[in-house]
Amino acid sequence: MSNDENLIDFSAERDKRIHDLHDKRLNEMREKFEQVLPLTQGKKKSRGKSKKR
Repeated sequence: MSNDENLIDFSAERDKRIHDLHDKRLNEMREKFEQVLPLTQGKKKSRGKSKKR
């Protein structure tokens, strides 16, 4: 007389939670790296050879 509808798969729920924690940590690290090393979308100025005088 058990209700199968009320059963909880604890391993599946734990896997979801762990996955969410890893995603959160990855996003935090990505934000930190973008602050330190911003990815520029614009064109970079290229330095050609300097002219000799």
